[in-house]
Amino acid sequence: MDHSLNERLRLSLELQRSAFQAEPMPSLATRRDRVARVLAMTRQHADAIAAAISQDFGHRAVQESQLADIFTVQSAARHALKHLRGWMRPRRMPTALHFLPGRNRLMPQPLGVVGIIAPWNYPYQLALGPAIAALAAGNRVLLKPSELTPATAELMARLVATHFAPEEMQVITGDAAVGRAFAGLPFDHLFFTGSTAVGRLVAQAAAQNLTPVTLELGGKSPVIVDASADLTLVAERLAFGKLLNAGQTCIAPDYVLAPQALVEPLAAALQAAVRKLYPTIAGNPDYTSIATERHHARLQGLLDDARARGARVLPTHAGEAQADGRKLVPQLLLNVNEEMAVMREEIFGPLLPIVGYANLDEAIRHVQRHERPLALYCFGSDAAARERVLRETHAGGVTVNDCLWHIGQEDQPFGGVGASGQGAYHGVWGFNTFSHLKPVFTQPRWAGTRLFYPPYGATFERLLGLLKKIA
Repeated sequence: MDHSLNERLRLSLELQRSAFQAEPMPSLATRRDRVARVLAMTRQHADAIAAAISQDFGHRAVQESQLADIFTVQSAARHALKHLRGWMRPRRMPTALHFLPGRNRLMPQPLGVVGIIAPWNYPYQLALGPAIAALAAGNRVLLKPSELTPATAELMARLVATHFAPEEMQVITGDAAVGRAFAGLPFDHLFFTGSTAVGRLVAQAAAQNLTPVTLELGGKSPVIVDASADLTLVAERLAFGKLLNAGQTCIAPDYVLAPQALVEPLAAALQAAVRKLYPTIAGNPDYTSIATERHHARLQGLLDDARARGARVLPTHAGEAQADGRKLVPQLLLNVNEEMAVMREEIFGPLLPIVGYANLDEAIRHVQRHERPLALYCFGSDAAARERVLRETHAGGVTVNDCLWHIGQEDQPFGGVGASGQGAYHGVWGFNTFSHLKPVFTQPRWAGTRLFYPPYGATFERLLGLLKKIA
């Protein structure tokens, strides 16, 4: 164990905890100022942030970073600034008749020091998005970016140190050992975004301190295409949703369930849609690289395993079997089965299996018998079929007749269910995640509850009997 590392982390935590204890209920003005500084920091350094992300990936389209990392953070900050006054206001709650004239209210209170462990795939958004919610709720923040995006992590550390005092928000950089030690700190709340496997380890480390956790994980997010769907529309929107960030998205469509008769037409439509979005792969500035050699090798292994087990592999760009650098040509996979690793593991890249089904019952059963995913997508104009899918399947969130866009809704919670995560954030749900909603009952001088004091007798029995009838 590196005692100097643990001491450095402990001192950072103690600095923030002491500052929080000196100011346990920051004012609206203070919170707005902190959120506004995140917004200003993001606006002022947007080009540098996009450049750092591209450096980490080998290549990432500037436009994707502007949309998925920078705009989303700005949107979250603006939403918080607009609504923060209302979120902070104590809420009047109903009071049962027999407790009147007492009154109930719910008082949002900051938790203290929040730890955030961010992943590599959207390294700015998935670090600063939760931080905005934590700061809006009145907390201090320690942030651990992924070691797989070192340029972005170092830039965030410099930017945050420039715009925030270390007792307000601080970035802790370092390798996986730093991440493990970070997860073991006695935070007041720990927020983790990443894989299900690592999420289990984070939850176990947090449990040693009884630290509450929010886990934003992943899983194999399915697409159900109904027979009533417009295949041209499906292909266009599915191609975008799958290939944003080259598929390295926690809510990316992982596999497609389509009526057996539509599998071949859908595959052909997808090939055309992908080529329309990305006429070439090699040298195309709009197409993002796979972030690391290890992830590139893992994806190639999934492809090789599927091919060896009988899958029919359809490259979207037949003349580009190998793209430049770590760019991976998108591939459609037909004739897949559950023995293939590509159908058991989260893909997190530009490979898309298409599975045929005989009827909607079969498609729903397929989703039901697997772990609950972070996202589900359904396409079609048949409202009855769509409502069946929504009622009979579980997923963290759903977009109907498109992909990904439910994550951008600040007026809706975002989170997983089952193996895809626990807890939620965005908008008021993020504020509530990082707050203790403290129930407060205020009793006036004259209160009927004194009739329940001992010594007990006939009056007590009559009143209790009455309450049993009306409660």
